[in-house]
Amino acid sequence: MKSDIQIAQEAQMLPISQVAQTLGLEEDTLSHYGKYKAKIDHRLVKKLADKKDGKLILVTAISPTPAGEGKTTTSVGLGDALSQLGKKTVLALREPSLGPVFGVKGGAAGGGYAQVVPMEDINLHFTGDLHAIGAANNLLAAMIDNYIYQGNALGLDPRRITWKRCVDMNDRQLRFITDGLGGKINGTPREDGYDITVASEVMAIFCLATDLANLKARLSNIVVGYTYSGEAVTCGQIGAAGAMAALLKDAFDPNLVQTLEHTPAIIHGGPFANIAHGCNSVMATKLGLKLADYTVTEAGFGADLGAEKFLDIKCRKAGLKPDAVVLVATVRALKHHGGCAKENLGVPDIALLEKGSDNLVRHIENMRDCFGLPVCVAINAFPTDSTEEHEYLFALCKKLGVPCSLSEVFAKGGAGALDLAKKVVALADTDSTLEFTYQEDETLKEKISAVCNKIYRASNVTYAPAATKAIAEIEAMGYTGLPICIAKTQYSFSDNATLLAAPDGFTMNVRDVRLSAGAGFVVVIMGAIMTMPGLPKHPAAMDIDIDENGVISGLF
Repeated sequence: MKSDIQIAQEAQMLPISQVAQTLGLEEDTLSHYGKYKAKIDHRLVKKLADKKDGKLILVTAISPTPAGEGKTTTSVGLGDALSQLGKKTVLALREPSLGPVFGVKGGAAGGGYAQVVPMEDINLHFTGDLHAIGAANNLLAAMIDNYIYQGNALGLDPRRITWKRCVDMNDRQLRFITDGLGGKINGTPREDGYDITVASEVMAIFCLATDLANLKARLSNIVVGYTYSGEAVTCGQIGAAGAMAALLKDAFDPNLVQTLEHTPAIIHGGPFANIAHGCNSVMATKLGLKLADYTVTEAGFGADLGAEKFLDIKCRKAGLKPDAVVLVATVRALKHHGGCAKENLGVPDIALLEKGSDNLVRHIENMRDCFGLPVCVAINAFPTDSTEEHEYLFALCKKLGVPCSLSEVFAKGGAGALDLAKKVVALADTDSTLEFTYQEDETLKEKISAVCNKIYRASNVTYAPAATKAIAEIEAMGYTGLPICIAKTQYSFSDNATLLAAPDGFTMNVRDVRLSAGAGFVVVIMGAIMTMPGLPKHPAAMDIDIDENGVISGLF
């Protein structure tokens, strides 16, 4: 079997202008980044405002495991299958972060014969969007410290600066640092730290902004810290918003590429779902809905994280509603949730599959019963799966009253998801009403309890003193009406990564709460989650190489 990168490197790509033509895009709406990548003028969304939106298909998954689920691979294969059915289709996906590319996960452009290309470019720098976001983030950080150095007219307390610098890399050494050393001329000494770029509020703003004016307004609203008297200080008061928006101007245009089967793919923005809101930009999604009959998008990690935030934050604020939800699962991952040892995941075991399938059932119930959306399960096939295991999952889904399809896109591309595509088309034509987990006028603690009780099935929520204090301050400033963005482990419904399958009756622990006023949500940090990941013992970077001809290897 060829590796993902070998398949991608052998692909016969179409010139991006030709791909754009399938969406009716004129050449003057494109900015080319070489032969196979282009940016689409974001202003096209407003020009097409009177055009009816196409169908929106949300792809999400069970709680992730080391066994793999294949959410992006399924998204790409489903898009290709819809194209094969004659449906005008576009993908709307997230941009990969260099952190996981060089860390545990490797590349994030799909896999096998269901990939977006050029795969190396997409995974490594792409069109520079994440670097622009990092530059804007760090410009604000530099201007904050310079503001203090140059007189600090507002009385910004160096001990209460909440804005961190960022870098798009897993680097645990930067989580906690002391800077400003070396005397007065070199700044004010203070404890500081870095976040990974995809956790930056600038990334969240970038993905939720509706135009450049809205982008600049949101940047201006960022709360960067507090004065000695406890008053909030914003990016606008520091005077950085205009320059930050200027840095983001080109990045704000969505990126157009293609799948191996030439289905158009708009890839734009990339917040993580375990520490941010986990979905691509509003601009990309809305552009897809105007340009195609079907837009296939994805939400990061499991449905309890990515899909919940996609629905409660992105859909609520952008006026979106999925017409159907595809929930991706694998036999291997479900057996892992059932307690199967990693070395035995390829050994058929109905008992462990049945035990682990509680995780699948919980996610189905959440999407269908809590949010009110039609759901289809996609079983992402592995060669080690047995027919009996597949039959068990089909019977389970039938019992629950949800359609189920075997997806073989990794090995067959779009042809491996034709049955899934047909079921999704039928599902998208059914009537549904999106129900949110909580209402905007509820208190922050009521919203936190709603997600923890309804989606996670926790019985109790506790708060560290720092979290209780932060909530009181945020509500006193008038931000009670914002949605919440919970940062927790992706491996469990709980904040304990070892509680697999579908636990209940547990306690969720709120460690900290942070205001993201520009993004328009409140970040709730639970458990030991970090906003700056670290590298594993054997990082993926150790296996990536390039030869004298510029051919990259080891990027999977």
